[in-house]
Amino acid sequence: MHILGGAQTDFAVNWHRAGLGFDALIRDVLEAALTDAHLDATAIDVVHVGNAFGQLFTGQGHLGGMPATVHPDLWGIPASRHEAACASGSMAVLAAMADLESGRYDCALVLGAELEKTVPGGQAAAYMGAAAWAGHEAQDTDLVWPTQFAAIADEYDRRYGLDPVHLRVISELNITNARLNPYAQTRDWTYTDASFTTDDTANPPVTGVLRRQDCSQMTDGAAAVILVSDRFLRRHSEIRPTAVISGWGHRTVGLPLDEKFRVSAAEPYVFPHVRTAFLDALSRAGLADIHQLDGIEVHDCFSMSEYIAIDHLGLTAPGESWKAVESGMIGRDGSLPVNPGGGLIGIGHPVGATGVRMLLDAYKQVTGRAGDYQLPDVTRYGTVNIGGSTTTVASFVVETV
Repeated sequence: MHILGGAQTDFAVNWHRAGLGFDALIRDVLEAALTDAHLDATAIDVVHVGNAFGQLFTGQGHLGGMPATVHPDLWGIPASRHEAACASGSMAVLAAMADLESGRYDCALVLGAELEKTVPGGQAAAYMGAAAWAGHEAQDTDLVWPTQFAAIADEYDRRYGLDPVHLRVISELNITNARLNPYAQTRDWTYTDASFTTDDTANPPVTGVLRRQDCSQMTDGAAAVILVSDRFLRRHSEIRPTAVISGWGHRTVGLPLDEKFRVSAAEPYVFPHVRTAFLDALSRAGLADIHQLDGIEVHDCFSMSEYIAIDHLGLTAPGESWKAVESGMIGRDGSLPVNPGGGLIGIGHPVGATGVRMLLDAYKQVTGRAGDYQLPDVTRYGTVNIGGSTTTVASFVVETV
């Protein structure tokens, strides 16, 4: 499955404040992606849209119809919307890949989009609680996801021990990386030396061990990629693809976090299905382990979710993610850089766009197009995107052709 190009909006833009809605957001990223791929919209056979919370934040559903609404050449082109919380964008990618692999279509536009700044922050956090088991868990708080990931931190502490200092290091690393990224929400934000400490003013507590800088922010934004089949390339010999999706993984478990803990109680990993999804992607790419990658995008909706990823992906033994943090392994100059463009904490987390943005950054890295946040000598790159309390997990491996 070949990636021809793609685009991302500036995640620092507040589209609602500018008086703009999904039509403007999707038009912007759609046209930029077509330009980047040097394609006309008439080449698109199918469209897949990732979006998690459109109705809640804007009242707008049926977003599969928005690309044709804003671009006349997509009128009549089959399109659909996909929802899996924070993994919605990756579900759109997987659906597009299945379409192309089946032979139904040969050129797919995949885009993820979310508008989250239409309501105050507390209401936004409550809306996002819909991705948990509504009416069954985290019922006594509007801060559902900080509460859930603080509970994961507590479970890690119970099983292995956890020093919150390592979470602060992850947050600071991602925000520092984001300063190199011209699309990052936090690239111009101001921090002090106290911003990544236990200073209650500079880094206020949120819940449990999590503080403000441990949390990704509400974000507006969109990302898009254009995928094509081998058949498309045979018909268009003038097009020279530069990157391919060589592996993928996708696993889903039940919604309740406590049940996830119960199921994995005797396992070495807190979330075995996260590890399996990533191993599936590596296996399909013909790779033995994570060390055959040159870098990876992981889902740091909270610093704790990146901490989970470090050991589950095999950078360390279970419960020993702190070793990768302390050694510098995950830094831009480390042996396996993680989130060199800033991750969700630094770049921003427009929920439906995140999986597509990760894939786009993987594409940029392997093609040498990541600009100031480009890593040296990258030929193979991975992504791991989660939805909810790891209920949905998706992973991709992208390689240079």
